[in-house]
Amino acid sequence: MQKRRHIIQLAAAAAMAGAAWSAAAQGTITLKASDVHPAGYPNVVAIENLGKKLETATKGRIKLQMFPGGVLGSEKEVVEQTQVGAIQIARISLGVLGPVVPDVNVFNMPFVFRDEAHMRKVIDGPIGAEILDKITNSPARLVALGYMDSGSRSLYTKKPVRKPEDLKGQKIRMMGNPLFVDTMNAMGGNGISMGHTEVFGALQTGVIDGAENNPPTLFTSNQYTTVKYYTQTNHLIIPEIFVMSKVTWDKLSKDEQELVKKFSREAQMEQRGLWDKSVAEYTGKLKAAGIEFINTDTKPFYDATAPVRAKYGAQFTSLMQRINDVK
Repeated sequence: MQKRRHIIQLAAAAAMAGAAWSAAAQGTITLKASDVHPAGYPNVVAIENLGKKLETATKGRIKLQMFPGGVLGSEKEVVEQTQVGAIQIARISLGVLGPVVPDVNVFNMPFVFRDEAHMRKVIDGPIGAEILDKITNSPARLVALGYMDSGSRSLYTKKPVRKPEDLKGQKIRMMGNPLFVDTMNAMGGNGISMGHTEVFGALQTGVIDGAENNPPTLFTSNQYTTVKYYTQTNHLIIPEIFVMSKVTWDKLSKDEQELVKKFSREAQMEQRGLWDKSVAEYTGKLKAAGIEFINTDTKPFYDATAPVRAKYGAQFTSLMQRINDVK
């Protein structure tokens, strides 16, 4: 019954989106953009600025309205709404996109990148372009516009973690992808699949013992008030992505599509600069708030996750080698 209701809601959203586009055919088009992160977050600012450039370049024909803070739903829900055209632009994690477009899982595997600099060289080069094309050409009904940096994901917990054994018995929130749950289980914890907006309450009530993410997200979500330690495992370095609904894309003129591509590339690079400043700022704020940063030897965690790379990476053997070869 709940699934049927959800399908009806999506159909209604698609119908409303179609009506809005029909009404806007000769006038102003408003693109609804979504992000689970709050206003002022680097990703949100970069997309807002993309919208401003579009509005200027089209003399006001195309406008963008940003909905930050997850007000339009979880990332999974947002993907579904974007697929039917109810949302026009969405910034989402590749972790959420993995079940929809399996090819992106090559970026989702633990320790596939040596560090953030390595990740950036990969996504800025031919491999990154290939993955964008695979998303666009998949049946997902999404047009991949560009990448965004989300830094290195590390553990934050109520008890200190310095080695895999310290995770034993700890319930750690992971994004909704079996690959990530398996990653945490391999690292020694108990991976719990959970939406981003549920994490704060789950930490408060003890439903989970910790989670994993980057410093800006830990601070801006207020989750830092529920934990004490941030262990820099850097087990996942996952680029994020922003996409446009193919329903929307197909209704733009060729010139408008080219503008979207141009400003998307600029948004990708702008977000990167904002991101680096944000990491430095929020790391300082977390330390000032009493969060203890733990530098740890990541090799035991890398070794522990070898079975995960073997299981999920079997189909990406040559691509993983190409990623490793990028210097």
